[in-house]
Amino acid sequence: MTRGESTQTKVHYKGSTDDFLVFVEDVAQYREWLKGDTSIPLAQFVSSFKIFLTHRQGAQGTYDESPKSVLYSEFNTDDEDEVIKKILKEGTMQTIEMPARQGVTNDSMSSMKAH
Repeated sequence: MTRGESTQTKVHYKGSTDDFLVFVEDVAQYREWLKGDTSIPLAQFVSSFKIFLTHRQGAQGTYDESPKSVLYSEFNTDDEDEVIKKILKEGTMQTIEMPARQGVTNDSMSSMKAH
């Protein structure tokens, strides 16, 4: 992989009051878990145990960590593990390719440096 290049995978859940996101680190294990392999712990493929709001911006926009009160009003529970499971099961997976960085990587070695 080129320097700075990466792939980011998130699961988007469109709720009745807001949109929610959970980030996935290992897509292959996530897919196996979705197929019913419950022996795979969430910690194996969930990037962080945080649930983000996008303020009705879909899977785009500003991500803010969701307060427990918002989780409770949407999911009837503030148990983050249960909410994450619901988002993972009922949400839509989206993968974004992050491009490699461009430009000078070390200004002190640049041939464009003025003498």
